[in-house]
Amino acid sequence: MQITVAGKGVDTGEALKTHVRDGLALITRKYFDHAIDAHVTFRKDRAFFACDINLRAGRGLNMRAEGEGTDAHRAFADAAEHIGKRLRRYRRRVNEHARSLADSREPPPEPARDVVLRGEEDTAEGQEEAEPVVTPEGYINGAVVAERPTEISRLSVQEAVMRLDLAQEPVLMFRNRDTGVLNVVYRRADGHVGWVDPQRA
Repeated sequence: MQITVAGKGVDTGEALKTHVRDGLALITRKYFDHAIDAHVTFRKDRAFFACDINLRAGRGLNMRAEGEGTDAHRAFADAAEHIGKRLRRYRRRVNEHARSLADSREPPPEPARDVVLRGEEDTAEGQEEAEPVVTPEGYINGAVVAERPTEISRLSVQEAVMRLDLAQEPVLMFRNRDTGVLNVVYRRADGHVGWVDPQRA
């Protein structure tokens, strides 16, 4: 597994990097030995250190956890404990899902683009609102902040909710395995999961 360690205003010396690599390798070997790569980022958050772990546990399966501590080592331990709990909780379901994908003859995930657009800038009082500009890509105001390749997987609703939880993302688009139609699951403000299914509208 490839592990990248970075710091935002935090010195990530070789001792910390070794500690992170050894710790994550131990967790993934113990609970889930198919992990592909991980990105670990440290930052200083007021009086505490914060650690953010993004683990790619398999094709299209991402997991995220955060931790805090009085130093970088404790922050990593906190985040790693959260990753371990999620891996324990979902290991059986993830393995069953991976086996079902391996045994099925479903088409591969569809390629897609994940694009981050800059929010509209506030207009100062007394100024006229600028006319929107449509770029050749079709985005209003040409405000592309980031772009990365992604995939739209064919999943059951239960599998989609599992992936939403693992990645701690606010929204996930997938192709419903039962209907073949694009669906969306998302985390509501009240903590529940919403499901958008055009077939059931």
